[in-house]
Amino acid sequence: MPLDEDKYPGETGRRRFVKGVVGSAALASVGTGGAAAMNTLTAASGGGGGPTQYIAIENTAGPAPRGMPIVPLEVNDSGELQGIFPEASTETVQGIERTIAEMDMGGTTYSSQWFQYCGLEGYHGVKPGADADNFLRASPSPPPAYEWQQDVEGDAILTVDMFDDYETWGNGIGRDGLGKPASATWRSQAEGAKTLPVQVLRSPKVSQMANGEGQFSDLPSSIQSFIDAATDQDFMAWINKCTHFCCVPGYKQLEGSANFDGEDAVYCQCHQSIYEPFSPTQVQFVARPRPED
Repeated sequence: MPLDEDKYPGETGRRRFVKGVVGSAALASVGTGGAAAMNTLTAASGGGGGPTQYIAIENTAGPAPRGMPIVPLEVNDSGELQGIFPEASTETVQGIERTIAEMDMGGTTYSSQWFQYCGLEGYHGVKPGADADNFLRASPSPPPAYEWQQDVEGDAILTVDMFDDYETWGNGIGRDGLGKPASATWRSQAEGAKTLPVQVLRSPKVSQMANGEGQFSDLPSSIQSFIDAATDQDFMAWINKCTHFCCVPGYKQLEGSANFDGEDAVYCQCHQSIYEPFSPTQVQFVARPRPED
């Protein structure tokens, strides 16, 4: 097959990426035309789509074209972890009424369009105004990705006390003490809703990023401000869908990741893409429109 042909049929909307990472500059160069094409598919009810900037955990190796979007979160007064989703509003664009969900997050525009890729644009939890549960819940899929989660009931709300040992935790993969992860779901409790996979991580490095300390002293102020607003008590989270072929990666999850220098990072076993949660970056992509409501 010639390298410039689609790996998937045209109707899937997915493209083949050649020779590894396609940078945000390359994506930006096709943003205007892509947005025009996508906006013709946007429903009057508000499907969104088009050029979108977002904050991600950086893709550092492998064929993934960009990082996975960070999910802002907070810890409530009961010690429960909740993802933050922007409230929906309605606006009129060129005479067409559309529903959007966006908010300011530390000076960055945080939008539901961050998550409109890999088919997630059709998930109930990504729709603006959806009646969805914002709690971050333990993934119910057996067996749990991490041994410590075997003692946590599936769909249970994640709480701070579950991560008390995060400064020393280890599972024999990579170095101990880098943080304690959990496989989770978000906004997936409605009847018939597809599961929106999220990875949660509590690490001392999170507050260092938020404060611009140590190795993070050169972090751009805009990204630092976002991290400060989007994290809480050393917790951070991201949508756990690889931007390459939509597999589900894992942080310090697979022993084989050491063969690709991914034992202390997020490793995707499908095609060996690696993401660094402690390297937040701003990138651009063309968000896919949501299907008609």
